[in-house]
Amino acid sequence: MSDIPIIWLPPDFSGPFPDPKLALVEPNGLLAAGGNLEPDTLLHAYHKGIFPWYSHNQPILWWAPNPRCVFFPDAFHVSRSFRRTLNKQPFDIRHNTAFRQVMLECAAPRKDEKGTWITDDMLEAYCRLHALGHAHSIECWREGELVGGVYGVLMNGVFFGESMFSREKDASKVALHHICTQMDIRLLDAQVYSPHLATLGARNIDREDFLRLLQGDELSSQS
Repeated sequence: MSDIPIIWLPPDFSGPFPDPKLALVEPNGLLAAGGNLEPDTLLHAYHKGIFPWYSHNQPILWWAPNPRCVFFPDAFHVSRSFRRTLNKQPFDIRHNTAFRQVMLECAAPRKDEKGTWITDDMLEAYCRLHALGHAHSIECWREGELVGGVYGVLMNGVFFGESMFSREKDASKVALHHICTQMDIRLLDAQVYSPHLATLGARNIDREDFLRLLQGDELSSQS
């Protein structure tokens, strides 16, 4: 990390969060450090387009990147090969039956990655949000085994995707497709662009446009 935020939040912080426009350009979107992961704090953050992301050896770091990577549900791209997967209906898709397990799978070591940003504190914080009805898991099961899924926060018609995993081919893609096509949402927040997400139809939009969408405003053009 090449810089640190100038905004530090006390441990008993209860809001309001700083304006996302104050986030750093480098590293992109770093807004503040400190605070806590209490449910009200997290909900206030998401309401303003801010999310926590940090490692074990860091304080809680709060982010609002610009641009923001999102899915518009009606623009989810289904390739020919993925269409074949969907037509086979290989998975039993369930909601909120194994939230903690989905988080633990997302936190498991992955190839070429050191450690995980899903710390024990993050795990417990989002499980509390889940118990309160704000955090959700969309799960892919096969023969009684959890083989893929996505978890995130649902607020005001926006699903804030936090992480996903696959133990079988296309499992997390099926979960994302389910969110976009079967859940009553206006937007799926993917946070940060990746080439993989782009192949599914995700695209970057300006942070100001993203914040307007969070408040229910429509963009003049989504093309």
